[in-house]
Amino acid sequence: MNQMTPRERVLTALDRRPPDHVPFEISFGAFTPELMETFVRKTGALDPAAYWDFPVRTIHLRYEPSYEFWRRYAAYHPATFPPGANITPFGTVYCLGSVKHFEKALHPLKRAATEDEVAAYPLPDPADPACFAHLKNCATQLHAANLAVAGQLYCTIFETSWAIRGFEELMTDLMANPGMVEILFDRLTEIRMAQARQYAEAGVDVIALGDDIATQQGLMMSLPVWEHWLKPRLARIIAAAREVNPDIHIFYHSDGNCQDAIPGLIDIGVTVLNPVQPECMDPAEIKAEFGDRLAFWGTIGTQTTMPFGTPDDVRAIVRKRIETVGNGGGLLLAPTHILEPEVPWDNIVAFIEAVKSYGCE
Repeated sequence: MNQMTPRERVLTALDRRPPDHVPFEISFGAFTPELMETFVRKTGALDPAAYWDFPVRTIHLRYEPSYEFWRRYAAYHPATFPPGANITPFGTVYCLGSVKHFEKALHPLKRAATEDEVAAYPLPDPADPACFAHLKNCATQLHAANLAVAGQLYCTIFETSWAIRGFEELMTDLMANPGMVEILFDRLTEIRMAQARQYAEAGVDVIALGDDIATQQGLMMSLPVWEHWLKPRLARIIAAAREVNPDIHIFYHSDGNCQDAIPGLIDIGVTVLNPVQPECMDPAEIKAEFGDRLAFWGTIGTQTTMPFGTPDDVRAIVRKRIETVGNGGGLLLAPTHILEPEVPWDNIVAFIEAVKSYGCE
């Protein structure tokens, strides 16, 4: 087999065909702050994705400066905040938690009691060119470097909704205040449809959707509730992207055991499942059941192997995943989440070296 470019390698794997080498990355090139400090100290580099030649890069929407968010959402929050607080484009305020990457959320609609309050809540304008005008140039430059490009739309509907409303409040609303949920979900769906089209028009190879809908025991809500509230709205977002590019890959992220929802995700056009958390789903079994319709991105445990295994354990699980989930194509190998400070540096190096060593066909 002729050597593929990094982009060809990713797209071949996501098309469920055998690439010349299993593609890999580390949670979209991200580390927690402590591990990033270790990376810089050990390598002298500033960008893990560039240093290790990850074949895919993620591009993002750009929103207004944060002081504009403060102005827009001031009426929904206290007048003062602890040092280090920040605000999202959707109005949720995050305050520093117990460690650098743990945060406490302040939910702007936590005390809302009526549908009118939800309807009046200010949300970002997806038609603002400043948000998306840069995307095409970013994608073009990355493609010129033979890299695959993913457009990020994580926290697509459910997580952004509960960040605005509060988790307990939103879960209660699903049963007690469905009109409030419908307004918020529909408003966010319209925004995400516009953004999905913008990413597709920019030429990205993958649109990365995602909402954590599962615990490690199963879905956070019943399957019929998910099918009623989230499945049709995700379908509209995917359809909006496919109107522009019918061949675009749709990646869906959910931590936990989301197996019950996988057939529904396939039904609406998801082609790539992430992260296939091995602590609660057997990646080989998921591949055997769904591998004719899905590719898989992840599968290396960040609760088990990466923090608590030895380098030999890491190498062994990399080989196992390539031989099982990677058999016949359909695997982009990665840890299942951002790596936490407990992960030994030697395990990170072992992961990289093992994929490079074992990943050839």
